[in-house]
Amino acid sequence: MIGAIAGDIIGSVYEHRPIKTKDFPLFHPRCRFTDDTVLTVAVADAILGGTGFAESFRRIGRRHPRAGYGGTFIEWLFSSDAGPYNSWGNGSAMRVSPVGFAFSTEEEVLDRAKASAEVTHNHPEGVKGAQATALAVFLAGTGSPKDTIRSRIADLFGYDMDRSLDDIRPSYSFDVSCQGSVPEAIIAFLESNSYEDAVRNAVSLGGDSDTLACIAGGIAEAFYGGVPDTIREKVEELLTPDLLTVTERFSNRYPRAGRPGGNHSPRPVVSASEGQDYRACGPEGGTE
Repeated sequence: MIGAIAGDIIGSVYEHRPIKTKDFPLFHPRCRFTDDTVLTVAVADAILGGTGFAESFRRIGRRHPRAGYGGTFIEWLFSSDAGPYNSWGNGSAMRVSPVGFAFSTEEEVLDRAKASAEVTHNHPEGVKGAQATALAVFLAGTGSPKDTIRSRIADLFGYDMDRSLDDIRPSYSFDVSCQGSVPEAIIAFLESNSYEDAVRNAVSLGGDSDTLACIAGGIAEAFYGGVPDTIREKVEELLTPDLLTVTERFSNRYPRAGRPGGNHSPRPVVSASEGQDYRACGPEGGTE
C-alpha cells in the first residue's frame, strides 16, 4: 500500500506539468500527497475496521478537503446521502490497492474491488478499472510472473496489454478514464526492473501522473517485495499523523514478505471462476 502512496506523492508535481522522460528528481520539493493517497488510506481503514467503504471515504476524506478531489466526488464527499454517480474515472483504481494486499483469493479480490468502486464509480468501466488494478496487485504479490499478469488482465478485462511504453508515450496525454489510464499504468509496471523504475515509467508517460504512478507503484510494491527504505522514510515524513497511523496498521496486519523480484513464497491462489468476463461496458458516465 505504501508503494501506491509513494507513487502518488512522486507523481503529484507532474499531474498538470507532464513530462516525457524518466530523468527527474524522485521527490520534487513541491511533491505532496493527493486524493489518491487519502482514499487509498480510506480503503485500508474500511478493511481494517470492517466498515463500509462509503463511510470510510467520507470520514477520512472530509479531514483532507484540499487533497485535490474531482468536482463530482467532492460533492458526493460532503453530502450525507448521495449515491453513486456512474463514473468511469480512474478514482476507483487509484484507491484500490489495499484490496489486492488484504484478501487471499481472486474471487474475494474482485468482489471487494467492485464493492469499493460501486459506492461512487458504478459505471462498468469504473468497476473494471478497480478490479484490474486490485487483481494485478494480488497476482504480483502471490508469485505470478509478469507474463501471467499481462495475460490475465488482458483476458479478464479486455485491455490491450500488447503495447509497449515506447508505443504509448509519444501520443499519450492526460486521461482520467479508467480505460485510458489503468492499462497504461499496469504496462508501466510490467516494463520495470524495480519499484522506482515502475514509478518513473508511469510518470514518463506524461498523463495523469500521480494516478498512473499510484497504480503502478502499488503493483510494483507487491511484486518487488516492498519499497526502498529511502522512499518509505520520505513518505512517512510527508503523511499526516492520521494517514500514517492507518498505513502502519495496515502494513502490520498485511505484511508483504519476500525477496526482490517477486520471487517470494506466495499465498495460496484460488483463481476466479472460469467463464467469468469482466470486460462489459455500458453507456458513458461521469469521471471522478
